[in-house]
Amino acid sequence: MQVGMIGLGRMGMNMSRRLLQKGHSVVAFDLDEEKVKEIAKEWATGVNSIEELVKNLIPPRIIWIMLPAGKPVEETISLLSHLLPPEDIIIDGGNSYYKDDIRRARELKEKGIRYIDIGISGGICGLESGYCLMAGGEKEDFNYIEPLLEALSAEEGYMYCGPTGAGHFVKMVHNGIEYAMMEAYGEGFELIKSSPYSKHLQFEKLAHLWNQGSVIRSWLLELLELAFKKDPELSTIEGYVEDSGEGRWTVKEAIENGVSTPAIAISLFKRFRSRQKETFSDKVLAALRREFGGHPVKEKP
Repeated sequence: MQVGMIGLGRMGMNMSRRLLQKGHSVVAFDLDEEKVKEIAKEWATGVNSIEELVKNLIPPRIIWIMLPAGKPVEETISLLSHLLPPEDIIIDGGNSYYKDDIRRARELKEKGIRYIDIGISGGICGLESGYCLMAGGEKEDFNYIEPLLEALSAEEGYMYCGPTGAGHFVKMVHNGIEYAMMEAYGEGFELIKSSPYSKHLQFEKLAHLWNQGSVIRSWLLELLELAFKKDPELSTIEGYVEDSGEGRWTVKEAIENGVSTPAIAISLFKRFRSRQKETFSDKVLAALRREFGGHPVKEKP
């Protein structure tokens, strides 16, 4: 099949490569001209604009957007909505909010343009191992693009999740779970590091051990083993952790539906805490302990 790829970042570039390796045709665009030239060397058709991308695709066109959620996706879909005729398909493969998908699909349907939302997991390893794909939209549209999903995915690694928004909703929850899992690993290794046994343990080997038949084995633990191998004490990085939105949306959805997700919520709040060297709330706690119990406080020099 032929597909137009808009966005050649860490995910879009490797997805394009995997599609090419599986025999599909890719027309690629990115604002970074060097990235376009790079993928063109691997037999993709590189173009200099979205308008040119549309002209190089055979109807019904399939255009796959791999851009950051929010304004970049909104502006790209708005432009495409004026360029594409009815029956063409737009796929958003980024981490968009599922309610935005519902609105976009409704607006595009008025013009006869089809829309599919696909949550994608697999990171930079997806090129070699394949991706996990979670799709939402009309079932007949899913069936039409299925050869692309089969090429991109790991074995049994793609699924139709339901109507518009389902793909990104499932991916949102997936990322919320990921937040909580990462927080649990972080807390566990911090506890071990603070113990008298830490001087006898190598974290790289411990992470490897826990992946051999343990109930907490996972790909995240494999990645942690690699991280400890590169930097045994993680001394070269700061504990500053960003969030890309999905954790917030997951907690918001839990609140709206009255579902208890304390582990995911706490993992999100810990990320906020990681960005602050000193918080006023911690000062309040220290001051209160001094006032009610006479506990000592650390004075600033």
